[in-house]
Amino acid sequence: MVQFAPRAVTLAVVREPAPAYGLTPNGFPPGDEASGDESDIIDALGDEIATLAAHIHAATHRLLVLLAEFDSRNGWEREGHRSCAHWLSFRTGIDLGAAREKVRAARALLGLPQTSAAMARGELSFSQVRALSRVANAENEGDLLELARGCTTAQLERVVRGWKRGSREDEATLERELHESRMFSVFPDEEGMYVVRGKLPPEVGALLMRAVEAASDALYRDEAGIERLAGGSPPTDTLRAAAQRRADALGLLAERAMAAGFGAGPGGAPGDEAAPISGTRAARYQVVLHVDAATLSEDSEPLSEDGKAGGEVGGASGRSELEDGTRVSGETSRRISCDAALVRITHAPDGSVLDVGRRTRTIPPALRRALEGRDRGCRFPGCGLRFTDAHHVKHWADGGETSMGNTLLLCKHHHALVHEGGWRVNWAGEGLPVFVDPRGGTHYDARPKAPELAEDPVRALVEANRRRGAEPDWRTAGARWKREDDTPSDIYFRALEAAG
Repeated sequence: MVQFAPRAVTLAVVREPAPAYGLTPNGFPPGDEASGDESDIIDALGDEIATLAAHIHAATHRLLVLLAEFDSRNGWEREGHRSCAHWLSFRTGIDLGAAREKVRAARALLGLPQTSAAMARGELSFSQVRALSRVANAENEGDLLELARGCTTAQLERVVRGWKRGSREDEATLERELHESRMFSVFPDEEGMYVVRGKLPPEVGALLMRAVEAASDALYRDEAGIERLAGGSPPTDTLRAAAQRRADALGLLAERAMAAGFGAGPGGAPGDEAAPISGTRAARYQVVLHVDAATLSEDSEPLSEDGKAGGEVGGASGRSELEDGTRVSGETSRRISCDAALVRITHAPDGSVLDVGRRTRTIPPALRRALEGRDRGCRFPGCGLRFTDAHHVKHWADGGETSMGNTLLLCKHHHALVHEGGWRVNWAGEGLPVFVDPRGGTHYDARPKAPELAEDPVRALVEANRRRGAEPDWRTAGARWKREDDTPSDIYFRALEAAG
């Protein structure tokens, strides 16, 4: 039999509340500037801070409600951003990670009416709602909410983490959830290094670890051999050196994999051929698009449904297809050819090849380096992603120059917007790209104009909360139990049972 130790209940000290709002400019309660009673001043300041914090919680709830509606209407999409979090970060100046948490909590509150109402009254902070929304649902939120009202955010976060681990009793369900959570990403940070993040199934993770260990050992042996030839001692294998060698080993794994290819090996399916090992790695892993010069022209005729020029549907006239014959629209061809390698092929009237030109790049390496130094990532307002294409403002097929003055960097998403999405980009002044959406709205990389606030924005905030029925005081948002052991047992275990 499991026994639980009884929990002591800490009684709060009750005193009269301070005025809900109204400190003087000097920070003292009205009439107390010269009282000299330091204790009263400190109490009044503390009450004012707690009251104002509760009003901010209520206002944050209003922010989340508006954000949820904006997200449901895909308002961020028509503004050209990749997600609602990207829009929120750009428009309000908050960090992208914090913006993602705001959007997630806003969506979660739609299914948590009691939690939403408590936050609207100023009883819960955003941090508490963020923690609750990870485990609460419409059925159990009542018991969980009672606990959240009384404990600190740190206690709530700790208990929620424990609930998330202990509430899944079905091993098969847990295994499916773990498999669905697998992910892997590689992206550059602000310093130009690449950050690797992932969550792999056990067998894949173990395989990767063994491969990295094998490559690390090969690098260590190579380093040791060079040191011996030079008459030195083997390299010192500190924790830092070992970590750096594993990073180098990952690069070695990628190089060897690219060299070997990914075709069928011995014993493969009939008809499968081993991956070629001749030619450069870049030449073996590329997408080839066959396109007629006329197709790239902006004023080319559209195709009819049977593929002949003069129709109203389809893409631009002429050939535009991948190696397997898949049709690609003319505008997509223009996007791809903005920053690609070109090989000009001349055909005879009967379709035979007369001449094959040299392989050239539309964006030379020197220009690409200059663009990266100038643009520092995607130039769309609020984006800045480092994986980019070079875009011709006036396409080279229409006579545009391949120069710094006619090119800029765009990520895949915004490059597609400019071509297939109906957006346009032009220069406004020196070095300032202005994007025009399909509705005619302009977007440029400048901080949005700050909204006009009331002369006393805090008082206006408090009055707006009161009009919505939220009138918190200094006791509204505070924790009732200082320590986790102080939580009454009936509340604690009822919430634990509800979450499990």
